Amino acid sequence: MSAQCENEVSVEANASQAGVKRSGRNQVAIKQAAGAELGFFERWLTLWVFLSIAAGVGLGQLFPAPFQALGAMEVAKVNLPVGLLIWVMIIPMLLKIDFAALHEVKQHWRGIGVTLFVNWAVKPFSMALLGWIFIRHLFAPYLPAEQIDSYIAGLILLAAAPCTAMVFVWSHLTKGEPHFTLSQVALNDAIMIFAFAPIVGLLLGLSAITVPWATLFLSVLLYIVIPVLLAQVFRRWLLNRGEAVFQATLKRLHPIGISALLATLVLLFAFQGEAILSQPLVIAMLAVPILIQVYFNSGLAYLLNRKFGVAHCVAGPSALIGASNFFELAVAAAISLFGFESGAALATVVGVLIEVPVMLSVVKIVNRSRGWYEAGAGTA
Repeated sequence: MSAQCENEVSVEANASQAGVKRSGRNQVAIKQAAGAELGFFERWLTLWVFLSIAAGVGLGQLFPAPFQALGAMEVAKVNLPVGLLIWVMIIPMLLKIDFAALHEVKQHWRGIGVTLFVNWAVKPFSMALLGWIFIRHLFAPYLPAEQIDSYIAGLILLAAAPCTAMVFVWSHLTKGEPHFTLSQVALNDAIMIFAFAPIVGLLLGLSAITVPWATLFLSVLLYIVIPVLLAQVFRRWLLNRGEAVFQATLKRLHPIGISALLATLVLLFAFQGEAILSQPLVIAMLAVPILIQVYFNSGLAYLLNRKFGVAHCVAGPSALIGASNFFELAVAAAISLFGFESGAALATVVGVLIEVPVMLSVVKIVNRSRGWYEAGAGTA
C-alpha cells in the first residue's frame, strides 16, 4: 500500500477514535468490499458463457417449439421467464450495496469525480461513437443490414450503466480502498435510477434509432427501481438478524444469481442460433468496439486520477469502475426493448462473454504500473 493510502487509512482510524463511528451495517459492507475474491463461478465465467452459447444454440435447433412458447410468455412486452431470471440474477448483487456509504463520498472526492465523469459523461457517448464507426461503417458490409441499428442499440445499453457487483472483486485484486469502492458503487446506483433512461434515449435518438420510451421506462422500473428497493428491504431484514446470517445468505444466493444469468443466456442463444450459425463472425465484430471502450475508459480514468494526484488505491478501482458494464441490466433491457432475436440482445451478451478476461487484463495493467503511477502522481 502506498504512503498516501496508509495516511488515508490512518486519518479514518483517528476520526473513529475521536468519536466518528461508522454504523455496524456500514462496517459489514466495508469488510465485504475489502475481502471480495474472484470466486469459482466468476473465474470461469467466460467458459460458462461459451457453454451456454453452445447449449442454447443446440437446444434451440433441436427443440424450437418449447423455446418459442417461452418467448411468447409476455405482458406489456416484458418476457415473464426472463423477468423472473433477471430478478434472481440482479437482487443478490444489489444486496451488497449499502447506500449509507454515500457519506464517504467527500473523503475521496477527486477519485469520485473522475469516475463519475468517465461513467456518465464519457463511456456511453464513446460507445455510441465506436458503434457508429465500426458497426454502421467499417463492418457494415459484413453484417446483416436489418440488424445494424439493433447492434448499436445493444452497445449503447451495455455502456449506459456502470457495473454494480464485480467491481468489488476488481477493487480487491488491485488492493483498492474499500471505502472508496463502496461509496462509488452506491453513488452510481443512485444516479442510475434517474440517468439510465434519459442517456439511453438520447443516444438511441442521436443514432437515428426509434426510442420505445414506454418500454424503456418500464425496464428501468422493473430492472433497477424495484430490484433496488427489494434488495434494500431484504438487506435490512438480514442485517437485523446478524452479520453471520447476512454473509451466509449472500454465499448461498451467489451461485443462484450466476445460474440465473447462464439460464438467461441459454434462452437468448436458443433464439439467436440461426443468426450465429449463419454469421459466426458477428460476435468477433461486436467485440471490437467493446474492447476499445474498456481500455479507453479505464486508461482515461487512470490517467486523470494520476493527473490529480489521487492515491493508487483509489485510482485502481476508479479505472475499473469507469470501464466495467452492468451487463445484467443491459441484457434485460435489450430483451425488453428489442426482443430475444434482436441484434441488441446479442451485442449485450458479447459484453458478458469478454467481461472477465478483459477486466482481469486491466487489473494486471493497473498492478504492474503502480510504480510509474505513484512516481507521476507523487503518492509514493
